[in-house]
Amino acid sequence: MSLNMKVEHMHNFHTFEIPTAIKHGIGAIKHVGEEVKNLGVTKALLVTDPGIYNAGVTKPIEKHLKEAGVEVVLFNKVEPNPPVRLIAEGSSLFKQENCDGLVAVGGGSSMDTAKGIGVEVTHEGSVLDYEAAEGKKPLENRIPPLTTIPTTAGTGSEVTQWAVITDEEREFKFNTGGPLIAAYLTILDPELHVSMPPHVTAMTGVDALAHAIECYTMHYAQPVTDSVALLAMEYVSKYLRRAYSDGGDLEARYGMAQAAMLAGLSYGSESAGAAHAMSQTLGGIIPVAHGQCVAAMMGPVMEYNWKGHPDKFAHIAQALGVNTFDMTTEEAAKAAVNEMYQLVEDLDIPPLEEQGVSPDMINRLAKEAMNDPQTVGNPRDLTEKDYVWIYKRCFNLVPKTV
Repeated sequence: MSLNMKVEHMHNFHTFEIPTAIKHGIGAIKHVGEEVKNLGVTKALLVTDPGIYNAGVTKPIEKHLKEAGVEVVLFNKVEPNPPVRLIAEGSSLFKQENCDGLVAVGGGSSMDTAKGIGVEVTHEGSVLDYEAAEGKKPLENRIPPLTTIPTTAGTGSEVTQWAVITDEEREFKFNTGGPLIAAYLTILDPELHVSMPPHVTAMTGVDALAHAIECYTMHYAQPVTDSVALLAMEYVSKYLRRAYSDGGDLEARYGMAQAAMLAGLSYGSESAGAAHAMSQTLGGIIPVAHGQCVAAMMGPVMEYNWKGHPDKFAHIAQALGVNTFDMTTEEAAKAAVNEMYQLVEDLDIPPLEEQGVSPDMINRLAKEAMNDPQTVGNPRDLTEKDYVWIYKRCFNLVPKTV
């Protein structure tokens, strides 16, 4: 089936599935032991990264699990942009220790790693064999009971049906997913988010906003994903600057935890748009922080995209708190773009060049982005030349148009 046929097919038959139970509250992790045990888990592989582990964030979680009679096997080696070899290491530990469940604590990388491990322990071969691409195998089996406990408010991986894994051989980030990979349960506890440093709060928060905006405007949008996307935008606009400025503001942390989760739901079971196509392909080539790179790209991407859906971009402006009462649809759509530029500035997000990306790479990066499946969902048609323009805007090499 050609890509176009596939798109046509997807346009006519929409799906929204949510296999994940969402539980939340201040101090909610005290329930983790009973909750994981209720999923039938007796021995859990706890998947986290060294930073979170060394900061002691997983200590209370381990304690609650053990008190409920759930054994804990620790896998605290998660890296950003998790590579295939890391998944293999985790899945062999899972099998060796005869684990029967997964608990992921951390940001998107920890949750994606746990999902990847889940795929490998329930399927033959490597997670690589299950890349969401033409000619690869679809997933056949539900992963073992996975509980996600996010410590950032960003990727929404706690409720999405995707894991993003890096193939170091190809310098390429690929997706694997579908309803079989989703967490069984997520626990949102804003108290775990107060340790997030301001720059992490900023970049993960804009990543959540990017999911909401891209999923709201893409070709596969549907009423149920639109509704969660719009509320996610309102929450980000209301709470992100507060959480960035005062890390201990629990109300703002709670609002951002909800925003990231809602934005994760706005993915539904589909994909995003140009900013995610760009950041994923770039992240396969050089080790950029995903959220920070998406944040630096969102203004230029929206500047390119607004013409593809002016009425929806006008709604985005409203959700972001712009008073659009006396504006035309077109003025409001452009205001949404400028509001994104303003937010990124307020949050001191470094531009791509400061993130280690050279303008010399633009042509290669534009080519790579065209190959990403998320390009198809973008609200305005894209060619390689268009991606070159967007990248040039990221480096301020072409003038601003709004």
